[in-house]
Amino acid sequence: MDLGATSALLPWIAAGLLLLLSSVGFQLGRRRAFASVRGATRELHSLPSYHGVYVGLGAFLPGALALLLGAVIAHFLPGDPKAGHDVIWAAIAAATLGAAAIGLGWAQRHISANFRARNAVERMTMVLLVVCSLLSILTTVGIVLSLVFEAMRFFAQISPFEFLFGLQWSPQMAIRADQVGQSGAFGAIPVFAGTMLITVIAMAVAVPVGLMSAIYLSDYASRKTRAWAKPLIEILAGIPTVVYGFFAALTVAPLIRGAGAAVGLDVASESALAAGLVMGVMIIPFISSLSDDVMNAVPQAMRDGSFALGATKSETIRQVVVPAALPGIMGGVLLAVSRAIGETMIVVMAAGLTANLTANPLEAVTTVTVQIVTLLVGDQEFDSPKTLAAFALGLALFVVTLILNIVALRIVKKYREQYE
Repeated sequence: MDLGATSALLPWIAAGLLLLLSSVGFQLGRRRAFASVRGATRELHSLPSYHGVYVGLGAFLPGALALLLGAVIAHFLPGDPKAGHDVIWAAIAAATLGAAAIGLGWAQRHISANFRARNAVERMTMVLLVVCSLLSILTTVGIVLSLVFEAMRFFAQISPFEFLFGLQWSPQMAIRADQVGQSGAFGAIPVFAGTMLITVIAMAVAVPVGLMSAIYLSDYASRKTRAWAKPLIEILAGIPTVVYGFFAALTVAPLIRGAGAAVGLDVASESALAAGLVMGVMIIPFISSLSDDVMNAVPQAMRDGSFALGATKSETIRQVVVPAALPGIMGGVLLAVSRAIGETMIVVMAAGLTANLTANPLEAVTTVTVQIVTLLVGDQEFDSPKTLAAFALGLALFVVTLILNIVALRIVKKYREQYE
């Protein structure tokens, strides 16, 4: 086995041994708790399992910390990655097991009949939860900063005004010093317009169909019908997007083109309408399933009160159920919008790559995500505006999504104050 393969296996070996040692610590902690009261568990302050978890975490936490620090140090070591890294990782593995063994011994010394193991485990669990939350926040901050820094490099070469308000998108520039390319045009309005056009078409399909499906499943369908109808609708969410792309390109697009030709309309072979319709079908489960769950969560007492006042079922749904469930419905719609904005494969196969500034759904358009993929595929030089434009598009997409989230949260807050 070569050095690279050995270095790649050592971290996994160290992690596996750490988990094994933590399991051993769990068993030792339980046995020591039993032994401290000679089997009379009623004399223990905490259950024996809490003592075992305490010792197991006592071994796992310092070992995991040592392994993480060692991985960071190994990553930033200068020189050939293959040269001597197996020795370094062997040292890291030894340090990991040593730290875990020390933690195990330290934790086991605390085990006694009066030791508040449950309280200690809860405190350690709280610390783990806080760390996981911080990791999520730091990951988000890291993503945003990476977008911002690269976008700033792009805007140092291309005017932000040209990017945000330009009407021509053709980022064809030289990507290496020995190549000859055009000067490029980086007006992103056609890309944003294409994204919005396809998203509006998709939501025009998904929102009414998904919401009506949810209303039927929640208030009209029998239990037997609901039992098979809801899983069938949710299957749509599990179909790979490339399959939807094939369906849009080979079935829906020719049908639209044929129907347009029959009434004298000029329909492009790749159109926003074909991509939007298929994308709308794809995101129906996001709205249907979430809305159905939210409407089922509306208390039956609210429905019964409406019926007692003489309202029909349809009036109850319109005036009681849907308003009460509106925050959850808005959450489902927002999720569907985010899914539509971030879709790539269907747009590539059914709508094309042409940055066309048009409101005509029968013409070919492109979206932000498609352009990001196009700009970052192949042999790229990250000092070129052509490549850096992908980060500017990503930052713009992030800002738009953030605004949508803020608007949705305000709507949810308004209706929660009214109905809760």
